[in-house]
Amino acid sequence: MIITKILGGLGNQMFQYALGKYLAQKHDTELKLDVTNFNNYKLHNYDLSKLNIQNNIALIHEIEKLKSKKFFNFIKIKKQSHINEKTFTFDESILDLPDNIYLEGYWQSEKYFKSLREILLQEFSPKDKITCKNEKYLSKISSVNSVSLHVRRGDYISNPTANSVHGTCNLDYYSKSIDYIVSKIEKPEFYIFSDDHQWVKENLKYNHPMTFVNWNTKETALWDMFLMSKCKHNIIANSTFSWWGAWLNDNNDKIVIAPKKWFNSSDMSGKDLVPTEWIGL
Repeated sequence: MIITKILGGLGNQMFQYALGKYLAQKHDTELKLDVTNFNNYKLHNYDLSKLNIQNNIALIHEIEKLKSKKFFNFIKIKKQSHINEKTFTFDESILDLPDNIYLEGYWQSEKYFKSLREILLQEFSPKDKITCKNEKYLSKISSVNSVSLHVRRGDYISNPTANSVHGTCNLDYYSKSIDYIVSKIEKPEFYIFSDDHQWVKENLKYNHPMTFVNWNTKETALWDMFLMSKCKHNIIANSTFSWWGAWLNDNNDKIVIAPKKWFNSSDMSGKDLVPTEWIGL
């Protein structure tokens, strides 16, 4: 059994699930999810259940057993089955972990699960039927050279800790990203996604076709990610939410632009977070 601790917003939850899925597939064992963090966590909900995942919730005694268990390998070196992420950069040794472990961390790199892309494309699809309005715009997105553009503000602005770690992408980043897309793509049409609809309408004023996707709520935000993934190209924020929107985009010719500086904090590195084929600006 592999148990992975699920915490944070949907994007983080998907990274945590993806690594757990990789190890469970490798060992032909069951993946279970520790969702106890959401008992007292008010900022985000447990949203993985809205996707077509194997939603197996770990029981308390299963969690406690693996979090406290010790085992020995053939040379008698004591090891823990409770694995904490040591750094935000990719740790190749994680891919060689044995069965019967408890994972705790963010695991923000496709290097942990890239080989499972086809499986994750299926499992990370919405479980519910698409709403009428999102279906209407899906049709439009599919018929033009659509480019998603995501602006993450929310707790990156209101929460001092989140702001010190992440910061926000400035307008210069978005202007350069749009210029790059315009230089490469004929007649692009931009679809703007954000958790601060008023700010983007007041500040994102470009001489290109733009649609502000402002009808999905916090509870239905999954459809924003879904629509991003159906755009032909993506401009993402330093946000795992739009990271997944771009990663799930299955256009073979897609252009994905991501911020070179992912973290505001100099103590954290995003070098393994952004796939090599994406454009850093």
